[in-house]
Amino acid sequence: MKTHRNNIIKITIAASIIFTASACRKTYFPSDKVDDIEQLTTIEGMRTATLGNYATLKSLNYENNYHWLAELPSDEVAQGQNSSSDVTNLYKYTHLVNSANATTYFQQAYYIASASNKIIKLIPDASSAELLQIKGENLFLRAMLHFNLVRMFGRPYAQNPTTNLGVPILSETVSEADAATIKRSTVAQVYDFVIADLLKASQFITDEKKGNSFASKLAAYALLSRIYLYMDNNAKAIEYANLVIGSNKFQLQQNEAYQTYFRGDPEKNTENIFAIKHTKTENYDYSAIGSLYYSGDANGNALGQGESGYGEIYASVKYYNFLNKYPQDKRKSFISPLIVNGVQQLNTKLTPAAPIYYVNKNNLQEGVINLTSPVYLRLAEQYLNRAEANAKLNNTQLALDDVNVIRSRAGIPIYLLTDVTPTHTILDIVLEERWLELAFEGHRAYDLFRNNRPMARDYPGTQSTINGSVNQTINPTDARVIYFIPQTERDKNPNLSQNP
Repeated sequence: MKTHRNNIIKITIAASIIFTASACRKTYFPSDKVDDIEQLTTIEGMRTATLGNYATLKSLNYENNYHWLAELPSDEVAQGQNSSSDVTNLYKYTHLVNSANATTYFQQAYYIASASNKIIKLIPDASSAELLQIKGENLFLRAMLHFNLVRMFGRPYAQNPTTNLGVPILSETVSEADAATIKRSTVAQVYDFVIADLLKASQFITDEKKGNSFASKLAAYALLSRIYLYMDNNAKAIEYANLVIGSNKFQLQQNEAYQTYFRGDPEKNTENIFAIKHTKTENYDYSAIGSLYYSGDANGNALGQGESGYGEIYASVKYYNFLNKYPQDKRKSFISPLIVNGVQQLNTKLTPAAPIYYVNKNNLQEGVINLTSPVYLRLAEQYLNRAEANAKLNNTQLALDDVNVIRSRAGIPIYLLTDVTPTHTILDIVLEERWLELAFEGHRAYDLFRNNRPMARDYPGTQSTINGSVNQTINPTDARVIYFIPQTERDKNPNLSQNP
């Protein structure tokens, strides 16, 4: 593995480390000059502080950890070799109470929520449109943060949400003294809090001219659609997906633009609803998300491990084979198989040896190999949200219509009503299409567990080192589908109860 960094990367990462060290002193109420109360006395000061909150989403401690916590437990990835880092534990479901990734993510998410609260609490709901715009954007950020936290540290909503514990709710009314002893709210209470924030955000945000790296009214609607789907409130999921799709503000990328979806400037992508934008000077190189997925050139051609990235996380054989059912599927452009002289290369460190299928979905932005701008919300998901909700309401044709929009874009055959059978239900069809379309974007594990379906890994990967078998099945009721509350936080606050 290569360890070189250019000077810009060194400076960026060093700044990130300094920033994080400051953040970790107090999880909920950090002190930082950027969003000091003294600077929040003017609209410009509040705008600057809000930009700082967006910028913090780009920190390695938030961005990378969110991705690994959400994505590594899925069956679309295979770890090619054991690592000394916590990444291996996330992948294998051998979670630790002192997980470095989970701890840092937990701290960083609440750090940003706390920074948003400083602005939210200063702006009354009867303020000017300019001030409400700022408040609305921070409400969106706070809602997104709490939703991601409750997904990772609280059980799926379908499993007793009024009694199962979620995460602490950090609202603007929580004092510093109260934060030190705050308890976990139930999963249902966190969802209710998030929904209330998003509804307010959608009312307060009126400036729709900002780019898709900023919160917007339609981003709030898109996230509401996802949340209501997770709650199995299918009518509401459809309602908000309709608002996004029907706005005609976003268009599905087509043909070559689709096949290079993640390689362009994210703000010029008409399908993106909300993305965390990185510029070329914000490239984390070997510390970026994509460095674990890919090693190759700037055109998506795979090279040997360590040439441009570590290349230790592959597309699983299970996912690749399902994707390759139709060789013309345009989504194959997001996979870079390592082929030498026409021969697919294998990773012989695994038993059995596994094909090396690099993933380039988190790489190659604007010709920079390890640069990416993570996409959190995009239009394709809204079609699939609506399809899943309609499938559960027995609106089979409507569900197929939306699935077929996505399949047509991918260049593969559409489904007919006759394709829906008792052994291949309409919900099966929708979830399969979500898997194909949204792979490596942090959806798969949640899509299975919230629908009471197991995670079945029957392909080569480091999970075989647990019991000598490549077969690993995680049931939706398993304790391991969520992470432990970080022990460091429990040491600070004895009221934070632990997950089983």
